[in-house]
Amino acid sequence: MAGCSGALSPVTTGIPATTNAWWRDGVCYEVFVRSFYDSDGDGIGDLRGLTARLDYINDGNPASTASLGASCIWLMPIDKSASYHGYDVVDYYHVDPRYGTDDDFRNLVREAHRRGIHVIVDFVPNHSSSEHPFFQDALRSTGSPYRSWYRWSSTPASQTGPWGQEIWHKSPIRNEYYYGLFWGGMPDLNYETPAVLQEMLKVTTYWLKDMKADGFRFDAVPYLVEEGNVLEHTKGTHGVLRQFGNSIRAQSPGAFTIGEMSDASPQILATYYPDQLDAYFAFGVAFATVDAARSGNAAGFIRALSEANVTFPAGRWSPFLTNHDHVRVMTQLGGDAAKARVAASAMLMLPGLPFVYYGEEIGMLGDKPDEMLRNPMQWSGQANGGFTTGKPWEALQPDWMTKNVEGQVPDSASLLSHYRRLIRLRNAHSALNSGSLEIAATTDAGGTTAAWLRSSTSENVLVLVNFGARDVGPLSAAISPSVGGRGEYRLEQLYEDPSAACSDARILADGKSVAVSALPAHGVCVLRVRRD
Repeated sequence: MAGCSGALSPVTTGIPATTNAWWRDGVCYEVFVRSFYDSDGDGIGDLRGLTARLDYINDGNPASTASLGASCIWLMPIDKSASYHGYDVVDYYHVDPRYGTDDDFRNLVREAHRRGIHVIVDFVPNHSSSEHPFFQDALRSTGSPYRSWYRWSSTPASQTGPWGQEIWHKSPIRNEYYYGLFWGGMPDLNYETPAVLQEMLKVTTYWLKDMKADGFRFDAVPYLVEEGNVLEHTKGTHGVLRQFGNSIRAQSPGAFTIGEMSDASPQILATYYPDQLDAYFAFGVAFATVDAARSGNAAGFIRALSEANVTFPAGRWSPFLTNHDHVRVMTQLGGDAAKARVAASAMLMLPGLPFVYYGEEIGMLGDKPDEMLRNPMQWSGQANGGFTTGKPWEALQPDWMTKNVEGQVPDSASLLSHYRRLIRLRNAHSALNSGSLEIAATTDAGGTTAAWLRSSTSENVLVLVNFGARDVGPLSAAISPSVGGRGEYRLEQLYEDPSAACSDARILADGKSVAVSALPAHGVCVLRVRRD
C-alpha cells in the first residue's frame, strides 16, 4: 500500500478485495433499540418501533433530503439478556422479549432491505451471562459437559485485568473461582475447548441464515483467548478471529464483520489484519478527531489519520466520533455546535464505513454513568420527547424539549441538516465513499487546518477543514502530482460550511495547489478537482 503520497494501491490481504461489497461505501448508524422508539408504551424501545422509524435513517430514495441516507444500521445486543444493555447474553438464539420477537427482527430486516439498509447485529463472543444455562450447569456440577467451556481455579489468583480489575470471581456454589474479565456477571468463554468455537460459529450461522442479518459487530475482540498472564492480543485470539472471519465469509460472502479493538495504537490494531475480520473501528482516529474539534489543534488528527492510512488496508478501518461507551461528542465539546459540525465534517469525509451514534446528529448530550450515554432518542418537544407514551426506561437529557428531531428538520442550518447533507454528498461521490486518501500539505502556519485528497478512478476531491476558532487565510493545499501530473485544472465546489468557506477557490499559477481566500473558523470546504 502506498503511503501519504500518490494513489493508494489495493493491499494483498487474504480477504478478497471485492469492490462491490456493500460495506465498501455508505454510512452506518448505531442504534440502541431500547432507546430508539417505543411502539407499545411500556417505556422500552423495541424492534417494531425501530421499524416504524426506518425512514428517518433511510427512506429508500437516493435523492431524498428527508432522511439521513445511512445504508447500514448496527444494533447493540438484542439477544435475550440479564441486563438492560444486553452484553451479558442468556440466549444467543432468540430476541430479548422486551424488544419483540424473532419475527419482529426478520420483518425489520425485510423493511430495512427494502430501503437499501443493511442490518448488522452485535455479537458477544468473549463471554456469556452468568445466568446462561451453560454456565449455570457448569457452576453447579463439576461433571457438566459445559465445565470446560469456562475457566476455573481452586485457589484465588492475584492476577488482575488490563485496567487493574478483579478477574477471578468466587463461586457461589463451592470453594472455587471462575474467570470473568469484565465482571462476575460475565464469565469468559474458554476457546481452548473446541466445542466453544463450534457453538459460537453455529450462532453466527443462525443469525445469517435464519434471521437474515447482514453481518456482525464483534464485541471486545482482544480478550478471546488468554495465554498465561497475557490476557489480550494473543496469538490464540487472532486464530479464533481468523476462523470466525473465514467461516462467515464462506457461508455468506456478502456479510460484513467489524471488530471492537479499542486500543488506540495503530501498531497493535495492525496485528488484527490482514485475514481476520473485515474491518475494525479506528479508535485512534476517532479520539484524535474529537480532540482536534475540542482543542482547535489539527496536529494530532493529521498524525492519527496518516498512521491509519499507511498502516491499515484501505477501506477496512471505520471512522466514528463516539459510541455507546463514550461521553457523547456534544458533551465533550462543551455544547459547542460549531465544534460538533466540524467534527462531523471531518469524520464523514474519511475513507472506510463511518459510524454515527444515534442522536449524535442532533447534538444529544450524555455523560457517565453509561445509562446516561444511552438515553431515549429525542424525537420531539412532546411528552417524553416523542419516544414513548409511557414512562421512559431512563430519563431523557434535560434539553430534550429544545433539541430534538422535530425542531431541527425544518431548519436548514441545524446540525441534523448538516449531517444529512454530508451523508448525501458522500453517497453521491465515488471519491468520498470509496476512494483512496492522501494527506495534502497546506500553508497554514497556525496548525488548525487539515487537508486531504480523496481519489477514485473517476474523480478527485479535496477536503479542507479548519478545526480552529479563527479564520485561516489565504490558505493553499497541494494537489499535484496527486491528480495526475502537470496540467490545467478547474474546481467545482461540492460543499461548504459555513457559507463562503470556499470563498475565491482557485488553482494557483504553479498548477500544483488549490487556494481559498479564507477558511472560516470550524469550517469545511469540499472541492472536486477536474482536469480541463
